[in-house]
Amino acid sequence: MARLTREESQALTRAKLLANAVRVVAAEGYEGASIDKIAEAAGYSKGAFYSNFASKEELFLELLETHAGQDVVEIARLLDGVSVPAAIIDRFCEWADSRASDPTWGLLALELLRRARREATFGTRHASLFRAQWAGVGQLLLPIAPGLEADKVELLGAMVIELTYGAASGFSDKDGPSVGDLVRLALEAMQAKYAS
Repeated sequence: MARLTREESQALTRAKLLANAVRVVAAEGYEGASIDKIAEAAGYSKGAFYSNFASKEELFLELLETHAGQDVVEIARLLDGVSVPAAIIDRFCEWADSRASDPTWGLLALELLRRARREATFGTRHASLFRAQWAGVGQLLLPIAPGLEADKVELLGAMVIELTYGAASGFSDKDGPSVGDLVRLALEAMQAKYAS
């Protein structure tokens, strides 16, 4: 077996740190997910962590950016070959319900952003963290709202993402409305307004 180059070794270390950070934060939350715990879970030292990330906040920003990008890819795959607005809405609602069943990502984003504002580290990267995700989701929703103004596409995507990952996801239970129900109501209202 060929020996890894320095770059390959560092990329492998970085990937292991990121993968283990997801597990640690799911169990401990942002505050409890210390650099020591993340490094230990990945089988590395604290030094290995700092060779790859400047801070815990940088690592979590990267995790959130990656997760947000994966959502757009996943939804696009679910919509492949689907062009009927009612079916698009159905797929979005199913996706939203499946995502809302694990509130880890929404809570992580809220925790990280609240901490960044409190500690005055909130910057451009924080502010634009989900913009590409919102725009991508909004583009995927255009068939249900063909008359939607171009400057509102990102807002449409943001509405669906925030309903899916927002505080409402923590209140969904078998007796109340699901996140998918909320998304359906919003999307059907958008369709009624813009498809006519």
